[in-house]
Amino acid sequence: MRALSRRGMLGLGAGAAAAVSLAGCGGHTGSGGPAPAGGSRTGTGDRPASPKPTATVRPIGDGSTSFTGKQPHQPERPVPLEPGQKPPQFVVFSWDGAGEVGNGLFPRFLDLAEEHGASMTFFLSGLYLLPETKKRLYDPPNNPRGASDIGYLTDAHIKDTLRNLRRAWLEGHEIGTHFNGHFCAGSGSVGNWTPKQWRDEIEQAKSFVKEWRTNSGWTDVESLPFDYDKELTGGRTPCLLGQEQLLPTARELGWRYDASSPGGRQVWPSKKKGLWDFPLQQIPFPGRSFEVLSMDYNMLANQSLNSTNAPPHNYPGWRKQSAQAYISGFQRAYETNRAPFFVGNHFEQWNGGIYMDAVEEALKHIAREKEKGGDVRIVSFRQFCDWLDVQKPGMLDRLRTLDVGQEPSGGWQAFTRDLAGAPSTGAADPA
Repeated sequence: MRALSRRGMLGLGAGAAAAVSLAGCGGHTGSGGPAPAGGSRTGTGDRPASPKPTATVRPIGDGSTSFTGKQPHQPERPVPLEPGQKPPQFVVFSWDGAGEVGNGLFPRFLDLAEEHGASMTFFLSGLYLLPETKKRLYDPPNNPRGASDIGYLTDAHIKDTLRNLRRAWLEGHEIGTHFNGHFCAGSGSVGNWTPKQWRDEIEQAKSFVKEWRTNSGWTDVESLPFDYDKELTGGRTPCLLGQEQLLPTARELGWRYDASSPGGRQVWPSKKKGLWDFPLQQIPFPGRSFEVLSMDYNMLANQSLNSTNAPPHNYPGWRKQSAQAYISGFQRAYETNRAPFFVGNHFEQWNGGIYMDAVEEALKHIAREKEKGGDVRIVSFRQFCDWLDVQKPGMLDRLRTLDVGQEPSGGWQAFTRDLAGAPSTGAADPA
């Protein structure tokens, strides 16, 4: 694999290796880079457009964040599968970086989620809440102070990001982390960091969220409506690097999952070092002999050889191919083993914005299956953890025996009939 840019993105070359290569997670755009309250979510999309917290707002620290009560629009409390019951089809759409840079993509997908009663996970880059004039507050491991391989946002775009994060949480979405400087290449790469350095990076990412008011001096911007120490339960590393060294620290911090594994198969997940392991997945790539990872950058890398501004005559075909890749991945799981389907993206406009159009088309297709009465649940990673954590271990063990595209022998009723109380084999959490 080859380095693609100063951001250290690692991409997929065309060919069979595409199925197992790293995702290029560095395509965040910054000023210095390229271009109702309460209740449970019903899934009908009939929620107020501008939810307000009902609880008394209690500022935390300098008032950058605040306690506003229970998060609105959460699913009903999950319950274990009953004997003979088919599992739901879970789908998680997640976004790396989660900064607003004036292209309207953050609110576009918030609107889409609202329309279809969907929840998502937004992996916030902490630097997106740090003014560039204060960049020397960031001391990245193995890199110069203030350095970053993604651009700092303008002040106006930081304010836009704060507004969208506030809306996202109040509408039931999860705010995770994509850490800070997105270093993917050289000696300073996150792939070389120690557990202690990961802890330092995480603490800095949290501080930029919890202290944006102090760092900016802004008193006319509303607080974020959550306690980030409690909200933060998972993340995705830059370029999917460094997971093995991150996990011990994440476990010590009480995280519940990590979404940094590359090249995962569409099977039921297990735990790794105590955390749920939610990888980007290999999915069918229409018209090609190999599979592609379920992320926009990996579509781009195999279509335009990493160019973000390829000749426009290619766009219609590439848009269709990308949308059908997501749809094929969903349908394969939905019609067979019901493994959760994970999609990762960035708020980007590569190749004329075709990848944003593709993921929107895929989400609408998936939502139609839900609206037709299928047990399809478009959730955040944290909400999926909630469901997994109440299932009987023996049931999850049995679900893991289903391979990619494999239907249960004898049908779902027979497959799960006697397993609701089965003991675990212990295979769910390898050391």
